Amino acid sequence: MKYTILTATLFLSLTTWAQVPAPAPKQTKPVLLTGATLHVGNGPVIEKAAVAFDKGKITYAGPASSAPAATGYEVVEVTGQHIYPGLIQPNTQLGLTDISSVRSTRDEQEVGVFNPNVRSLIAYNTDSDILPTIRGNGVLLVQATPVGGTISGSSSVMQLDAWNWEDAVIKADDGLHLNWPTIPRALQPESRPDLSETINNREKALQELQQLFTEAVAFSKEAAGKENLKLSALKGLFDGSKKLYIHADGAKEIIEGIRFAKKNNVKNIVLVGGYDSWKITDFLKEQNVPVIISGIHALPTRTVDDVDLPYKLPYLLQQAGILYCLQYDGALHGHRNLPFIAGTAVAYGLTQEQALAAVSANTAKILGVDQQTGTVEPGKDANLIISAGDLLDMRTNNITSAYIQGRKINLTDKQKALYQKFKEKYEAQK
Repeated sequence: MKYTILTATLFLSLTTWAQVPAPAPKQTKPVLLTGATLHVGNGPVIEKAAVAFDKGKITYAGPASSAPAATGYEVVEVTGQHIYPGLIQPNTQLGLTDISSVRSTRDEQEVGVFNPNVRSLIAYNTDSDILPTIRGNGVLLVQATPVGGTISGSSSVMQLDAWNWEDAVIKADDGLHLNWPTIPRALQPESRPDLSETINNREKALQELQQLFTEAVAFSKEAAGKENLKLSALKGLFDGSKKLYIHADGAKEIIEGIRFAKKNNVKNIVLVGGYDSWKITDFLKEQNVPVIISGIHALPTRTVDDVDLPYKLPYLLQQAGILYCLQYDGALHGHRNLPFIAGTAVAYGLTQEQALAAVSANTAKILGVDQQTGTVEPGKDANLIISAGDLLDMRTNNITSAYIQGRKINLTDKQKALYQKFKEKYEAQK
């Protein structure tokens, strides 16, 4: 009983400290940002630019000299600053978990091995304390993704300023996530007896996976009227309405997983992880498979690999002509560092705008929301961030304002409130 009371007390204490700002109201007046350097997100950079948006949509993005007349607009002078598209974090559990030690705040995983019918969408928590700390550094959209099992469930693309998941959703159930069984490798002779059992278990898992897909393909061809939640959830893979995100790192696993998907008539495939993707770029191009790269800020996994391989992996895929994007792979509160892993990629070969595209335009294209967001272009959502310095450089990054669908969002959060509280305390003691 005392442990239950202690946990409840801790949870209430954390709730009391919560500093989640209320979502911004809808845009009611046209806004004109003028004077900044505009980074479109897919390559072009425009000096002395202007961006206009109304009713949540961008109406103009280009040179300030050709901008619409300011009459009727709320004009915001941002001379000397930089305008960027809102960044997008793919493959994350943001909004699905808050406090890892408190089970009631963790909704990122369901029990079971095959869970295609699980939807992260309805578990997304817009009141998470973590979200404001992430958007304060330019990440305005995320792909909320379940984990665990062989098939974890479906992800959805969400924006980070909303009252509930219905308001937050940008694209519901964009794809299913398949954790491809790894191929066991014997590193020591004494591990070989266990290795045999591991291989047998893997073969069994692959057989069960194939059986599920065989049933799903047959089910997708049957007449409407029958109900099967798991098989129905897989149906979108065969008509192209859903993507299959294959999580794999080794070259053999990547090839095996993609060939499995192709054999089962999966239309849209995305590779997640892709540590060895640089080894098989011809295969990825042939199969038209984009890559969500994880683990940029990481050590190489093999002693024979270049020590800087994780850092230069984006450049290697860029040179090979592979469509890719970046994800921050680490603790949830660290997802604010998404622009900085792009900055690392700049130091290891990418241009500034190529790296920006890897966390904005490319991500939107891979997730299937590029017609709505990802670049600063007329007709798209006004998902914008304004920084006083280089967004990708942690030394100069300074987000001064941000807009989601034209709404100017509140950039305060719990951490900033605590910083201000103790700053005032110690300044008063001087």
